Amino acid sequence: MSEFKPFDDKLAGLIGALSPAGRRKLAAEIAKELRKSQQQRIKQQKAPDGSPYQARKRQPLRAKNGRIKRAMFQKLRTSRYMKASGRNDTAVVEFTGKVQRIAQIHQLGLKDRPSLHSREVNYPERKLLGISNADLNIIEHLLFKNMTRN
Repeated sequence: MSEFKPFDDKLAGLIGALSPAGRRKLAAEIAKELRKSQQQRIKQQKAPDGSPYQARKRQPLRAKNGRIKRAMFQKLRTSRYMKASGRNDTAVVEFTGKVQRIAQIHQLGLKDRPSLHSREVNYPERKLLGISNADLNIIEHLLFKNMTRN
């Protein structure tokens, strides 16, 4: 969290001046915008630092014919599974339900069994959620826009 320390210090005074209801509203707005930017970044198959995700492993020759018709994490990035919420002092973007486990495996690069009777597969690390410099600019813009309204 040390990367957020200068950002937090710079804006702590501005946020402290808001009423609790104003903070909740601002946090919800920030969370929605962050979810939108995370969805776009996942759609582009890029990590928060801008590097592309590691490609899928090639399927064995004896597997079903055809190609993989969907990009990675296509359903995962929908609003049904990726929730945004704003509370008094926090803006949260998270995966919910059963997909949270799948997202965590890819986020951290863990081992998992794709199906009940298969071997464990070691998944490469693919950062799904994270804060980029563009996200920090979005947050800053929303904060200043909110401050000028009040």
